[in-house]
Amino acid sequence: MTQSLDDLISDVLSAPAPLIGYEVSRRLRTLYPHGGIVEGYFPAFNIWAYHEAGLCELTRRSVPHRQDLMHWGGPEVGQKSRTEQGLLDVVWEDRCLRVLIVHFQDGISRGPNGYHYVVIAETQAIAEAFHQAVCAWNTQEPDEYILVFNMGDWQKDDALLAAIAGTTLDSLILRDTLKEEIVADLHAFFAARETYAEYGIPWKRGILLLGPPGNGKTHTVKALINDLGRRCIYVKNFGHPMGIHFVFERARQIAPCLLVLEDLDSLIDEHTRAYFLNELDGFAANEGILTLATCNHPERLDPAILDRPSRFDRKYPFDLPGEDERRRYIALWNERLRPPLRLSPDAVPAMAAATEGFSFAYLKELFLSSMMRWIGGDIPMDVVMAGQVETLRMQMASTSDVLPTPEMPGGPPMGPRGGPARRHGVRPRPAEDIPL
Repeated sequence: MTQSLDDLISDVLSAPAPLIGYEVSRRLRTLYPHGGIVEGYFPAFNIWAYHEAGLCELTRRSVPHRQDLMHWGGPEVGQKSRTEQGLLDVVWEDRCLRVLIVHFQDGISRGPNGYHYVVIAETQAIAEAFHQAVCAWNTQEPDEYILVFNMGDWQKDDALLAAIAGTTLDSLILRDTLKEEIVADLHAFFAARETYAEYGIPWKRGILLLGPPGNGKTHTVKALINDLGRRCIYVKNFGHPMGIHFVFERARQIAPCLLVLEDLDSLIDEHTRAYFLNELDGFAANEGILTLATCNHPERLDPAILDRPSRFDRKYPFDLPGEDERRRYIALWNERLRPPLRLSPDAVPAMAAATEGFSFAYLKELFLSSMMRWIGGDIPMDVVMAGQVETLRMQMASTSDVLPTPEMPGGPPMGPRGGPARRHGVRPRPAEDIPL
């Protein structure tokens, strides 16, 4: 049987792409004529996460030949490997199963990144029960009511959940009444279901936050998720055209909900545009879905996405902060520092005036870099930060956009990307045979 499985994997992967799925199915049914078989390609079947949660035992077999790919999960996680092609032995609720994993590209009709799997069990009922258990667990609504979709998979992102939980509207500083308008808009949508139905208007919305990086869009999104307390799907990367379908399909299941698309201009390209438009504004009703997207570079979006009111009917600009916003931001940061690190009362408005052209991200960098320079010295923070303003100004100018200077308070017109915030757009993201 082992040799037959080895032959199966080698043979079918050399077949023409449209025939691979069929050959896998046909040959497995020949090998296991009396067993239960479930085939799929859904990202919800994340057996690795299910195993890491202690819900099943998993052994990667060395025969037939197993192809593992290593990836780096960061300093805290280290290296991790997953099977790209191979056979897994699984023990689940005292039952023995097998999972065959095969990656191949056969067009957009199949799963993200060509991921295919086959669950093999003693009976069809056991195979289907295991498949349902894994998929249900991976897509369950957590206590925080937030589902994260990244690179074709549903993931549990504890860091993102913690960041959202710690972000409030009180700490959000925006120009004029922009914060109040956005908050009122979102709350009004979720409260108006009966009104939409009464007048025959589809109960769905699309809201786009536009502006150069570093000016509060992500902060706003996290604060809104926290404030609304609604079910939320947070998309970091679709990973594949079919990922778009999986996301919207799940959103329809848990609606009313908030669907967050981070950096829409990088999520959608010419290859995925048609699929996105079909899911956003096609035959599906999308009842109760409020799509909230951020965009750093609106000039990169197709007009069919940017300009059609039925898709994103409200667009809120997030420009570089004015002097009043900078003063309030600096004051907020200053209040949270320990007394020896704080600016003097007179230095707060002075720093706000001196940082013309700085984004919120650069103002944060100003505080962090000034604190690092202050440590170990006896120079007052007022003096340290004044020097850091000029240092950062020169660094920002070196990124190619010309910034305002003390000699030119207004400076030349800012570029379409918002000048000083430009560089923040780069995101520094052996078991024995089991009798069957």
